[in-house]
Amino acid sequence: MTALDDLAPRPFHDADAPQRARMLSRLADTELAVALVAEPAGDRVELRIFPLETGPVALACDTEDRLAGFFGGPTAYAAMPGRVLAGLLKSEGAGLLVNPGKASEMLLDAAMLDWLTGALSAAPQATDARLRLTPPAPAVVTALAQPLAERLGDMRGLIAGAALAGTGDAHVVLVAGADPAHQPAIAKALAEALAFLPPQPGGVDVSFTDAALPAGVLRFDLTVEEPAPQPRPKGPPILR
Repeated sequence: MTALDDLAPRPFHDADAPQRARMLSRLADTELAVALVAEPAGDRVELRIFPLETGPVALACDTEDRLAGFFGGPTAYAAMPGRVLAGLLKSEGAGLLVNPGKASEMLLDAAMLDWLTGALSAAPQATDARLRLTPPAPAVVTALAQPLAERLGDMRGLIAGAALAGTGDAHVVLVAGADPAHQPAIAKALAEALAFLPPQPGGVDVSFTDAALPAGVLRFDLTVEEPAPQPRPKGPPILR
């Protein structure tokens, strides 16, 4: 099982919109092994394109073993993040087949990749507005809590805490304890994650704070569970 498989309790094309959004978001950050016509020549690669009834597609898997298994043996490939591959295929007008025969199989046509690259271009606008924070709306919590928790979980070690709050007619993701040098990248990652999710009334912004997170907001648990200690033997080993 891979990270993409874990997000696919149902096949991608039978899944609801939130599951599909989480899978596409994870795909963008997953290093894929994409099939090539021949071994790379320096920094130049030629993607292996397959003509399907729905249009031409490249083939990629989230492990090189899966790619080799599909072809029945080792094959030329290049490793690159999904977001980079999506950009390459957009310029060629081709789609992408991911993990054929696996739980996380996805067939993304050129239009879907065009949408994906557009979502990945999402970027927040910096402002200095003062926010009057309120508890988040229940419907917004239902729509955003789980996918935001997954994305924020990737940021453990970079942030001290995070919360979802209302701001009157809109909502905001509050991020605490982030190094200012990392804030633009964190804001970009969260803006991308939100772009994959259903739009919310008034929108959802990202804000950084050094203050304690206020009461009433939805706090995300970023603690890491420590592995249970191994039981110690009750006595000395028996020597034979």
